[in-house]
Amino acid sequence: MWLQKTIQLRPRRRGFHLITDEIEQHLPQLRQFRCGLAHIFIQHTSASLTLNENADPTVRDDMEAHFNHSVPERAPFYRHTYEGDDDMPAHIKASLLGSSVTLPITQGRFALGTWQGIYLGEHRDQGGARTLVITLQGEAE
Repeated sequence: MWLQKTIQLRPRRRGFHLITDEIEQHLPQLRQFRCGLAHIFIQHTSASLTLNENADPTVRDDMEAHFNHSVPERAPFYRHTYEGDDDMPAHIKASLLGSSVTLPITQGRFALGTWQGIYLGEHRDQGGARTLVITLQGEAE
């Protein structure tokens, strides 16, 4: 069985955000899959998806601090600056982290580890709503 669905995430402030529950709310069809894979792709070049700690919110704060330190705004060598100081760093962060995650599906649920969750990396000050294309494939119940 195959299913593809496009969903829109609500706008978020700059930073790293746990979005596992929001994705699952948009995907009641997930419960139909006994075994399979979910591919989640973000259709933006200034935001990213990654997996990480789902329990302690300070991990998300530290991720934001680390990437802001590693990829600073207003670096003198950036040429792509006409969309704001946060734009070029957002593109770099999105490339470093990636535009998709692939997850196993087991018994109608994402087979995440106990402490894992899906993060949206919102790398713009005013990123707005973000669009995800989710493709599920596998055996139906």
